[in-house]
Amino acid sequence: MGYETFGLAPGLEEFLAVARHEHITRAAEQLGVPQPTLSRAIARLSADLGVPLVQREGRGIRLTRPGRQLAEHGDRVLADLLAALRAVRAEADPDTGTVVLGFLHSMGPSIVPDLLRAFRMTRPGVVVRLVHEGTNELLRQVLDGRVDLCLAAPVTRRLPPYLGSRRLAEQPLVLLVPSGHRLAEAGPVRLRDLGGEALITLSPAYGLRTLTDRLLSAARTSATYIVESQDIATASGLVGAGLGVAVLPAGSGIPGTVERPIADDRARRTISLIWRSDRPLTPPIADLRRHIIDAAPPLFAAVSPR
Repeated sequence: MGYETFGLAPGLEEFLAVARHEHITRAAEQLGVPQPTLSRAIARLSADLGVPLVQREGRGIRLTRPGRQLAEHGDRVLADLLAALRAVRAEADPDTGTVVLGFLHSMGPSIVPDLLRAFRMTRPGVVVRLVHEGTNELLRQVLDGRVDLCLAAPVTRRLPPYLGSRRLAEQPLVLLVPSGHRLAEAGPVRLRDLGGEALITLSPAYGLRTLTDRLLSAARTSATYIVESQDIATASGLVGAGLGVAVLPAGSGIPGTVERPIADDRARRTISLIWRSDRPLTPPIADLRRHIIDAAPPLFAAVSPR
């Protein structure tokens, strides 16, 4: 990724990268600098401030109390600086610039490419950088200024302060089962009928996992999780391999699997476009936001349970 502040605040960027990853090597890879160089920079910053900012813990590092304080305030400072730099660059040439678009992993194969293909036809000079994460991480990156717009599925109706949102679609959730499974040819599936089934799910950091937990708790099923995946594509592959069943968004099926509708009106997630609402948007960001609001709903509507 490199230094986004064009060298105006390298020490702050270096420290915040280390704070986010809690790992020197991964932070160095993000910044594109050698690991020893980054280690020396953090040590120099600690010496300049007169307090230790990090301490070793196993193969990683842990922030000290002063380090946590600097990270908390530094995120806001860096976010404001990045917003100012993007505004300056956009003022110089509103037909160019950079937009950072975050999105859920499940939108990578078709939704995001379709959105960007049409956007590129009208704004070919704009660079769109992509970040794919779970909803919670995307919201955090929008708040700290690293992501300008994100397509996410918040599991709460009340977003953090300073976030604007626009609802784009209601995406049904389905039960994905292996071909030949006892439920593969059934009608809508009741989750309480999953007793004894092995379930494949996402890690607790993902909003889809929270929705699945809520649905299964309400159904009082005795099904149990056996595998936690970091992305939907892998979860679908595990179902296709016959390792279990999974609650996933409609359209997640692959060859060797069958999507069954779930007989519960709560089995859906709301897809929203989210951005910082407390600062002006540069022309490229505003244009991409407008494009997504217009073009995304039909794309999501085209994805339906098989």
